[in-house]
Amino acid sequence: MSWLRSFLLLGLLVLPGQVLTGSPWVRHTIDDGSEGADGVKLRDVDGDGRPEIATAWEEGGVVRVYSSPVGSDPRAPWRAVTVGHVRSPEDAVLVDLDGDGAADVVSSCEGEERSVFVHWAPRDRRRTWDASAWRTEPIPVTVGVQRWMFAEPMQVDGRNGIDLVAGGKERGGALGWLEAPARPRDMQAWRWHPLRRVGWLMSIRLVDMDGDGDLDILFSDRFGPRSGVYWLENPGPEAVRRDAPWPEHAVGALGREVMFIDYADFDGDGLPDVVAAVKPREVRLYRRLGRDGTGWSPRVLFLPPATGTAKSVRVADLDRDLHPDLVWSSEQSWQAHGVVWFPLPRPGEGAHVPLLHDVSGPAGVKYDLIELADLDGDGDLDVLTTEEVAGLGVVWYENPAVTK
Repeated sequence: MSWLRSFLLLGLLVLPGQVLTGSPWVRHTIDDGSEGADGVKLRDVDGDGRPEIATAWEEGGVVRVYSSPVGSDPRAPWRAVTVGHVRSPEDAVLVDLDGDGAADVVSSCEGEERSVFVHWAPRDRRRTWDASAWRTEPIPVTVGVQRWMFAEPMQVDGRNGIDLVAGGKERGGALGWLEAPARPRDMQAWRWHPLRRVGWLMSIRLVDMDGDGDLDILFSDRFGPRSGVYWLENPGPEAVRRDAPWPEHAVGALGREVMFIDYADFDGDGLPDVVAAVKPREVRLYRRLGRDGTGWSPRVLFLPPATGTAKSVRVADLDRDLHPDLVWSSEQSWQAHGVVWFPLPRPGEGAHVPLLHDVSGPAGVKYDLIELADLDGDGDLDVLTTEEVAGLGVVWYENPAVTK
């Protein structure tokens, strides 16, 4: 088999005539100073309208927080602080766990670390950007339990401080919640409540799936006998305190290798839908059929090999034409385009081959989670992500804002 045929079969070579248009967006580097940047999570910590970023560098073993530039030039260097050093951090999220007004960071570690850590922010806000003022501690009940993938803050049981919905992968993999004690800095007092076995947790979205006013757990499981997209129904704080079960509901892509998911109204009916990135190059659209979250109408879009294999999806109006678009990030994008976007099909539109618009160009190999935010203040959404293998690090792509 020739090298050309091999590349074509693997979908790794971009050839003229494939469904791809436009020029790459301008790339801005926030940080490329470590190894294995593995996703971004946003939160406006100080209320100034500009997002802060938490990122775990898996191979570099550092967890960092970034603050967008002050002033009129968003292309200026971002402020950064290393909040902790841990092995194999897969995810990091900003949350004020102890209620002192300073945002702490929670990191989830896989590899041999197999622990969830809290990186406690200094109470003196003037020392936020002083790495020596941060303190890192494991949550003992998580140590060695599983290869932790993600954690998200949520008030689960209606008492004490913010709890954490978390989960992992492989041996012992489970999705559950970490119960915060009355004194969150009493690390020994945290408790783990597993809810459901998972093979390889890929997404946690905390949203009200059934319209009853509380947050449910929407998630994707990549591998194992129950892979797919599901949600767990919150039984309410009183039932949670009795360790009542969380009823499980399927959304779709059962038995498939599902990567990251998004939760957004893509058909304009006022009800949020679910979008999933599925290996190798599928976008699964699940249109909600009712407010209770138990009925879904599926549609599959197949992407051409101008891009890499599925990783993350986000839905938003990128070109400001009042119609939703989809941003796609991929891995295994050797010689392909790791980040692209395309308009979603309109209601009633038949067979649809997405016309992909370039974002990243062929640079980069393994992209991760996508966040969309107006980082340069020009009124459109830019694309923020990380690239793990080629050394691009934490980057954002400037939307050229070309309207149709």
